[in-house]
Amino acid sequence: MKVIFLKDVKGKGKKGEVKNVSDGYAHNFLFKQGLAIEANAGNINTLEAKKQKEKKEAQQELEQAKQLKEQIEKLTVEIKAKSGDGGRLFGSVTSKQVVDELKKKHNISLDKRKFDLPDGIRSLGFTNVSVKLHQDVVAVVKVHVTEQ
Repeated sequence: MKVIFLKDVKGKGKKGEVKNVSDGYAHNFLFKQGLAIEANAGNINTLEAKKQKEKKEAQQELEQAKQLKEQIEKLTVEIKAKSGDGGRLFGSVTSKQVVDELKKKHNISLDKRKFDLPDGIRSLGFTNVSVKLHQDVVAVVKVHVTEQ
């Protein structure tokens, strides 16, 4: 019997795949657990339409990420911090501070976990920080740390 998997089933198939399984396995396990549905013409058409919709949404998401990248790379985020001799900061500038400044000054909301800033910025001056906007799109934000 041909079935369309609704969820991943270890050793049998992944979500969205159409596979041939035994009748008993399909009726007694897959259908009862809600892991699969029968692969008839209507269900296959629904699956194809769903795949097309997901593909279109993924394309739109990629385009939005590219537009945001262009917008972000034109900006320079300015952050004031206390510093000592030689331009060393007391503490560090974290990705949360960069996100807050982007939100406040430029009205751009980003997740602080998408920033590649493991130790923070510890000195005055310009620093380039990469931001992963999408799995294929990485932007670079210029952060300028100045004396408070």
